[in-house]
Amino acid sequence: MKRFKDVPISILDLAPVVKGGTPADSFHNSLDLARHAEKWGYHRYWLAEHHNMPGIASSATSLVIGYVAAGTEKIRVGSGGIMLPNHAPLMIAEQFGTLESMYPGRIDLGLGRAPGSDQPAMRAIRRGLGSDGSDFPEQLSELRSYLDPASFDSRPPGVRAIPGEGLTIPIWLLGSSGFSAQLAGQLGLPFAFASHFAPDYILPALHLYRSNFRPSEVLDKPYAMIGLNIVAADTEDDAKRLATSQQMQFLNIIRGRTGQLGPPVDSMDTLWEPHEKAHLQRMMTYSIVGNKSILRDKLEFFLKETEADEFIVAAQIYDHQARLRSYELLAEVKKELA
Repeated sequence: MKRFKDVPISILDLAPVVKGGTPADSFHNSLDLARHAEKWGYHRYWLAEHHNMPGIASSATSLVIGYVAAGTEKIRVGSGGIMLPNHAPLMIAEQFGTLESMYPGRIDLGLGRAPGSDQPAMRAIRRGLGSDGSDFPEQLSELRSYLDPASFDSRPPGVRAIPGEGLTIPIWLLGSSGFSAQLAGQLGLPFAFASHFAPDYILPALHLYRSNFRPSEVLDKPYAMIGLNIVAADTEDDAKRLATSQQMQFLNIIRGRTGQLGPPVDSMDTLWEPHEKAHLQRMMTYSIVGNKSILRDKLEFFLKETEADEFIVAAQIYDHQARLRSYELLAEVKKELA
């Protein structure tokens, strides 16, 4: 049976823009966190593509990946993820070929098929709403053909990705349902499940991925990474208070609003209705809020339940120093169990 001490841990950074802050502050904080994560032994550092969201600064995801990779030395840096239907596959092959050429052996390409935005932003990005993600397998095949023309035959004649062609850039499929899970299994690719915001389907999706898995040149057995929300502090009460920033952010999502990440509050009781609280708690099933003892117990439980090969952790915490401390405590838990 796997133990948490043997499972790599990674970071999913949503590059939060906090109330009173700017995207520039967010980028500086992301780089600072990545440098600390490298020192603490985290395996990879991923950034996500979102658009039209005032509280998330990583819309130009490839640029932020390059910024973080330039400021670190060995930690893997990548996308969690690039929303492929928003882009021409050639452009992504070239962008990540450029990143891999600059930072060899350190770049991951995680791909999703969701828009990462609302409908007005989708219209602006895609010049309409014609692409609904249903052609994702074809887009993925075209992208892979630019990187490895000898193994795939999906690129337009006479078109090459330079840089990109011939480079080994690990491709991951990301998802919150069974579609990407099944496709990742059939293609023999690693799979990352977004249980940090869509926990209801995690176990069926993992079953689909593993039962459909076919060995490939990339993997000889399934490799599943599970997203978690973790807010840790030296005391349980401090962690619970810090976590209210994330709870308010999820509450805004439930209500169809967007905004910057707000400071924590002493209580959520006056902010949510009972049905909203229940919905939010269900959304945060794969979340851990507490001290190191609580982290140890819940991580072992989630590992036993999912048999994850890796955990990737998001921490929407208003204060940057508190966010650093949260990730440091998680690293300490792993080290103490080794």
